[in-house]
Amino acid sequence: MPPSLDHIDCWIFDLDNTLYPPSARMFDLIDERMGGFIMRLLGCDAIEARRVQKQYFHDHGTTMAGLMRHHGVDPETFLVDVHDVAMDRLVPDMRLRAGLERLPGRRLIFTNADADYSARVLAARGIADLFEGICDIRATRYTPKPDPAAYAAMVVHQNVDPAKSLFVEDMARNLTPAKALGMTTVWLDNGSESGHRDHLPDHVDFHVNDISDWLDTLPQPLGIL
Repeated sequence: MPPSLDHIDCWIFDLDNTLYPPSARMFDLIDERMGGFIMRLLGCDAIEARRVQKQYFHDHGTTMAGLMRHHGVDPETFLVDVHDVAMDRLVPDMRLRAGLERLPGRRLIFTNADADYSARVLAARGIADLFEGICDIRATRYTPKPDPAAYAAMVVHQNVDPAKSLFVEDMARNLTPAKALGMTTVWLDNGSESGHRDHLPDHVDFHVNDISDWLDTLPQPLGIL
């Protein structure tokens, strides 16, 4: 049986492919810009750029972390470049909004992206006003999930009690450090690229396929506490 949620007073959500579906293919746009950035940086072709991009993502948590470590890339230059994408693939989701509104307590974002891009995504989905704060890659000093240091920074930055917090993620590997801190974890298994990587069932309290479906299953009294 999944754990009770009566003790949860802080609801923490990943952003990309969590608060919008992978079918929106927003990451295709970011992938394309990352590929172009690497091609210019290394003077390589698109095939080699994609190999480097995905290798660094798997090895370091984000492509940016690998580029910083191996090539001394300035993170701000990278963030501004790759997140310069249009939001027209995203639309407001009233069902998602209603589900989020029913959650008692605080709602936060914890993302490997930057806060500026995150705010644009939330606005495009029609849910920006529902979130109290965003812990982005800058707040973690450019240390990405799933590095435990990123979670420790988030706990301090957002002043949360892990034992009373729930974390929703599409990347299974990013739940392990959250579980180690005592958080309740939700794996949104919705088809994200590499979402199953390093999946450890013991670190997942709720295994769901659709975030709105899951929110709709939560006990209605949650919304009136």
